[in-house]
Amino acid sequence: MNRVGRVERTTKETSVVVEIDLDGKGDVAVSTGVGFYDHMLDQLGRHGLFDLTVKTEGDLHIDSHHTIEDTALALGAAFKQALGDKVGIYRFGNCTVPLDESLAQVTVDLSGRPYLVHSEPENMAPMIGEYDTTMTRHILESFVAQAQIALHVHVPYGRNAHHIVECQFKALARALRYASERDPRAAGILPSTKGAL
Repeated sequence: MNRVGRVERTTKETSVVVEIDLDGKGDVAVSTGVGFYDHMLDQLGRHGLFDLTVKTEGDLHIDSHHTIEDTALALGAAFKQALGDKVGIYRFGNCTVPLDESLAQVTVDLSGRPYLVHSEPENMAPMIGEYDTTMTRHILESFVAQAQIALHVHVPYGRNAHHIVECQFKALARALRYASERDPRAAGILPSTKGAL
């Protein structure tokens, strides 16, 4: 059974196409027009071993907000689609990733219930290239809302904004990978005592 999701999202502000294969090799082709965001989505695909294609055209003449947000919404919807019925998956995943002086701790539950807890160091540099660093939380909010997962992201310390954001995406990738992988001991079993996820 292929676990592939494909979502097209078109508004007056953006046009987004996202394709994801949860059982891929980490092959990534991303183009949003926001260089650092492309770099983060590349980390997500490569460290999650997801084959990921993202093509976004947005109103960058205004700023990058709509482009980043709508891409995250489409990515979350595609991830949910690719998960399918969730039978036989681990459901829970966590990962701690250091990046030089920064550390990210991410825990995920593919629960069917969207919830985000997010903390990162205050007083970060406001921009990384064309990327507004306040958008990291909004990316996660948007992804969680569409993927319908519970996500806890905590960066207890870090100095460099690039490192602080990047370790979050790397840890997220690994946590999503571990949670969405098939558990050989749970083939045919839905990992929920409620009977639904």
